[in-house]
Amino acid sequence: MQFGLILRRKRLKVDNLYSNFDPLLFLHSISLVQFKNYTHREFDFSERIVGICGRNGVGKTNLLDAIYYCCFTKSYFGRSDNSHVQHGSSGFRLVANMELQGRKEEAVCILRENGKKEFYLEGELYEKFARHVGRYPCVIIAPDDIRIIMEGSEERRRFTDALLSQLDARYLQQLIDYNRVLQQRNGFLKSMAEKNIRDTSLLDVYDQQLIQFGEYIFSKRKEFLAELIPAVKNFYKQIAATDEELELEYESQLLKESFPQLLQRMRQKDVLLQRTNAGVHKDDLDIMLKQQAFKNLASQGQRKSLLFAMKLAEFELLKKHKGFAPLLLLDDVFEKLDEQRMHNLLAWVCVQNDGQIFLTDTHEERIRNHFDALKQQYQVISLQEAE
Repeated sequence: MQFGLILRRKRLKVDNLYSNFDPLLFLHSISLVQFKNYTHREFDFSERIVGICGRNGVGKTNLLDAIYYCCFTKSYFGRSDNSHVQHGSSGFRLVANMELQGRKEEAVCILRENGKKEFYLEGELYEKFARHVGRYPCVIIAPDDIRIIMEGSEERRRFTDALLSQLDARYLQQLIDYNRVLQQRNGFLKSMAEKNIRDTSLLDVYDQQLIQFGEYIFSKRKEFLAELIPAVKNFYKQIAATDEELELEYESQLLKESFPQLLQRMRQKDVLLQRTNAGVHKDDLDIMLKQQAFKNLASQGQRKSLLFAMKLAEFELLKKHKGFAPLLLLDDVFEKLDEQRMHNLLAWVCVQNDGQIFLTDTHEERIRNHFDALKQQYQVISLQEAE
């Protein structure tokens, strides 16, 4: 398939009312070609609040992921671009028509047949994808996000990095560079053991680079988490309707010791274990409830409440620093909260905020009942099949 061709638009069943809101970031339409279960489909969005309904397997989550792709230049649900190509096809194309602070823009993501990915803004090719991240701020809440709370520190770092990368372009580049040097240093540590290398001068070079990038990452995490943590605690109290004292704390080896000292002190251990044991790649967000690890003590409802609190705090921080509300993607959230918590969540994101919201659910009537109760204008897209 030639991605340059204009393909026939396939109309969808769309019901909409009229909205009085005028968000500063608005997705007017998106086109998906050979993306997951879509051969070709165009979606037009006329309202600030969009409900996407249909049975499981028709492509609701894939549509949200396509929107996320156009904001982050990558998928939220998989690291391999090739895994998002429609079965039997080679490559995909996504085209998003955005409006940013009154200016209409076209963002295009193409995965070529040879596996090369390209990203364009208004026809201009990005040399580095990192330059696009943060232009269209976006927050997504998906079923598997509970891993942010229940699994290891890598998940909480990924959550933090997704936020900071949208706020600070330099942060994202420093993070990319840090991870590159970290891989090189770990590779050299393995070579030292395999080849019995005694000369550590190359380690000195890697250490200087890690320090340069890592200290910036540490300073920004410390700065922004000081804003994020109080917001998470406040949202948790609102969503969980509790006065239980939730404690969150940024954990980093660099809080207690300088990075150069850490690397020097840990070098012998690094050589022995053939990996880097000190640095910001070990950072975590410690979460406690009643002076115990949250994930061990909290009920399912408390875990869900904390997840939504973290995501809404991310939303608020992006809105504060960008000056406008990010896109909010809610995937299958009705199955994760009880009626009252769901109503509280939607009341906050739909009524108290003017950002554009995309929400998926298997039951159209449930979507309509919630939005009607909030007395908000909305649009419902009913997916019957992907084609």
